[in-house]
Amino acid sequence: MTNSCFVALTGLWTVLSLGSLAAEEAWITLPGGPGIGQGKHIVLISGDEEYRSEEALPQLAKILSKQHGFQCTVLFAIDPATGEINPTIRENIPGTEALKTADLMVMFTRFRDLPDAQMEPIAKYLESGKPVVGLRTATHAFNNPKSPSFAKYHWQSGTAGYEQGFGRQVLGETWINHHGQHGKQSTRGIVAPGQEAHPILRGIAPGTIWGPTDVYGVRLPLPGDSQPLVLGQVLVGMKPDDAAVEGPQNEPMMPIAWTKTYAGAGDKTGRVFTTTMGAATDLTSEGTRRLIVNGCFWALGLENHIPEKTSVEIVGPFEPSPFKFGGHLPGKKPADYLKD
Repeated sequence: MTNSCFVALTGLWTVLSLGSLAAEEAWITLPGGPGIGQGKHIVLISGDEEYRSEEALPQLAKILSKQHGFQCTVLFAIDPATGEINPTIRENIPGTEALKTADLMVMFTRFRDLPDAQMEPIAKYLESGKPVVGLRTATHAFNNPKSPSFAKYHWQSGTAGYEQGFGRQVLGETWINHHGQHGKQSTRGIVAPGQEAHPILRGIAPGTIWGPTDVYGVRLPLPGDSQPLVLGQVLVGMKPDDAAVEGPQNEPMMPIAWTKTYAGAGDKTGRVFTTTMGAATDLTSEGTRRLIVNGCFWALGLENHIPEKTSVEIVGPFEPSPFKFGGHLPGKKPADYLKD
């Protein structure tokens, strides 16, 4: 074999093993392969200023790709002047056209105001009734009240039949408030009574759903056919073994993970799994990772294939940045998240 052939084959192996960089380095794609997800394509859309979705979703994609065979495309908020990931840029998430071939959309954005060309593939995906997984700030994914075509997705939408937009109508809730004290009271997930046998909760040991992010407030009951699976116990501090807060914050506890369906165009309906957890720091907890991965399987109709203990080992280096505004890592480009 000549040196040139060897180099070419080595380069091909690297692309197939670690994923590929997309056009103009604006997003990343990780390959599919053998596993539960073989033949399925998941598009994961990041873009929030606080909870490091730009770090969380590449790690989630690596788990889904390497351990379960899904092809994954991860999109980012990109500064068009530099090509760098910058979640404070609310008007630019290139690559949403990848949704044309997606079997699942995972949404983790906050208050985005995207141009019509980037919103249109999202709207068409939702009209198709395909499944959706929403994480943390996806309840208030869009802040676009002046959009000529897509204002109904605005988090405070007043559109008749689509009140409070994507969050309420698709995921089950929009932004309400911080129910736990932000940055002071972490969250322990407690299985909702009667849901112990739900496939999304399979293999999740008690006490392993935890995150330093606080419980979000929701209005009870959740709308339509929403089914709470996990309740958020507000803790007195920021450690997983901290005691629960006594009093009204936990009486009742707020749902932090639920299932529902949403209405697409015509008579089309789609499955939805929503959790108000999912920050990059939340993914350090095995139970939280398993909850989200199992939620993806369920949304895709693969609940009968969820094993007794879904593999959710961290792939490659993962040292998530603390959640805070202005806390994203400067100078990062999508390609940086392909490195193992």
